[in-house]
Amino acid sequence: MSALQKSPAAIAPHATDAPDNAPTLPQTLLAHARTHPNALAQRAKRRGVWRCYTWSDVFDQVRLIALGASALGLARGDTAVVIGENEPEHFWALYAVQSLGAKAVSVYPDATADELHYLCEDSKARFIFAQDQEQVDKALAILDRLPGLGGVAYWDDSGMWSYQHPRLHSFDSLTAAGRDLDAREPQRYADEVATGHADDLALLSYTSGTTSKPKGVMISHRWLRDNALRMTSALPLRPGMEYLSYTPLAWITEQLLGVTLGLTVPLVVNFPEGPDQVLPNLRELAPHMALFGPRQWENIASTIEARMLDASWLARRVYRWGVRIGHDVHVARLEGRPAPLLSKLLLPLAEALALHPVRDQFGFIRAEIAVSGGTAMAPDVFRLFHALGVPLRNIYGCSEFGIIAGHRGQRYDLETVGPLLTVAPGFGAPLEWRIEPDGELLLRGGTGFLGYWGQPAKTAERLRDGWYASGDAVRPTERGEIVFLDRVEHQVRLANGHAYPPQFLETRLRFSPFIKDVMVLGDATRPWVGALINIDMAVTSGWAEERRISFSTFTDLSQRPEVRALVREEIRRINALLPEGSRIARFANFPKELDPDEGELTRTRKLRREFLETRYRMLIDGLYAGATDIPCEIAITYQDGRRSMLHATVIANDVEEARRA
Repeated sequence: MSALQKSPAAIAPHATDAPDNAPTLPQTLLAHARTHPNALAQRAKRRGVWRCYTWSDVFDQVRLIALGASALGLARGDTAVVIGENEPEHFWALYAVQSLGAKAVSVYPDATADELHYLCEDSKARFIFAQDQEQVDKALAILDRLPGLGGVAYWDDSGMWSYQHPRLHSFDSLTAAGRDLDAREPQRYADEVATGHADDLALLSYTSGTTSKPKGVMISHRWLRDNALRMTSALPLRPGMEYLSYTPLAWITEQLLGVTLGLTVPLVVNFPEGPDQVLPNLRELAPHMALFGPRQWENIASTIEARMLDASWLARRVYRWGVRIGHDVHVARLEGRPAPLLSKLLLPLAEALALHPVRDQFGFIRAEIAVSGGTAMAPDVFRLFHALGVPLRNIYGCSEFGIIAGHRGQRYDLETVGPLLTVAPGFGAPLEWRIEPDGELLLRGGTGFLGYWGQPAKTAERLRDGWYASGDAVRPTERGEIVFLDRVEHQVRLANGHAYPPQFLETRLRFSPFIKDVMVLGDATRPWVGALINIDMAVTSGWAEERRISFSTFTDLSQRPEVRALVREEIRRINALLPEGSRIARFANFPKELDPDEGELTRTRKLRREFLETRYRMLIDGLYAGATDIPCEIAITYQDGRRSMLHATVIANDVEEARRA
């Protein structure tokens, strides 16, 4: 089967976005600093106090950082790496690099020194901007192995008083060098910015590397503008909206939303005090817009459910009743169904007693736009948030091609990721899709795919007669919307020829507050579907303590009969939604938490399946051999670098008493 779809007629772009002379991001920043210098641009919480930055403040910092880096040798066409959390300085460094006509690479703050070395080496980085002592230690560990690196600049000097290295600079010394250069050449920065062109590379956005080494996707300023406008066509954005920047900047979606739309709409971009303060700061700010990946939305949903488990029986009853009323009204409206009259009459009471308090507790009291970007998410998660009164919607795309589809309007199908989005005039042809016989989605239109940095052969693999081959397996609906199924290479058939959707099972099981990660098993050599479950230690331990179930370690808790029975019931609930041949027949709980530092997960918490299959081969073989007690030996690495072996007996479980042979 094949299908061809086009996006709807294009809308007019913003006046400043005329594609023939679309400004670069630094050119837009310069325009804001000139036209409304005292307007609020960014806000960051430091030591318990929110610090505000106007457009003039941001511009001054970016200008001095850019000139300081230029004085140290960063030039047009070079690459600079930025590693750290979402903080104003991370944004300033990005804009500063782009001001000089260089391109930036944002790196996950928990990347290892080896991962940082690979990205610097592959991108031919000339400079590193690092957040703090932890990131500086990684940079210094690789500095001598990369003679092309001109220097490292850090913005948080806590604990850095004793650090001495000829290529290490504080932001204070960097901006001081910028002031000196500005005094000698006062027109230098304006000239550098004016030289910028829409087709200059702004970013290298590295893929997650689930099946091979990460590849740097080339991203131009024009590409960013095109995709930002596509998002504008789907989301009811308006200038001055408050936005909390939390999603890692190494992910292209945050580069589009916080970095690009933050400038072009513009938004007021807020930064939490730290990763562990996101939920408290979210509640304190109550921003108009929130973007999280599916895993973060699932975690918030699990946190809500977990808190309800700890609440009194009366609070739980009121919450469940309120969510049911909210579901009757809000989800019915979303799906185009009439809401029951009684539920509509009871909604104000449900709002007062349950829905409004929950939204207030989690910072969604002013939420007008709530976006999930990335892979598919269980419709149950969407329905929960809509029942609570949070208008959660999907945006779907990929690092290479950009934002492709999204929910828009007041009604949309939660099983889909929406229809194709609109390309503004002059940014390319309307988006088109074609679906290959194997279900793979092919795309063209807009600014398209610009290629992988330094890898023409890999780039050619993605192009097929003028179409970009996404690698995603999808199906169209009668309304012309996209249903994301899985990656093409992850479509799985069992030994009996029955095809089943691993991601469907995994996303829906992760909705359980007790399940953090799931790896579904079963291929052409296996007769039935199995699963390995990574329990959520925080939630499950609380559940166990409440019931006075004793345990000592994660391993002990994961193998307790009560916990295994709890997981079994969660699997049975999802199995009921599937045909018999696609149901999970046996499962086992991982004896340790999955850890990105041990290569078990990517930095975005995607499973490294091939690695996991090798690492847990004994457990998988025992599961399919019908064993009950399976001995496992697993090499583990502690945070201080020490290595050891975990010896554990893992108990395999039948989901039903009469499972498939």
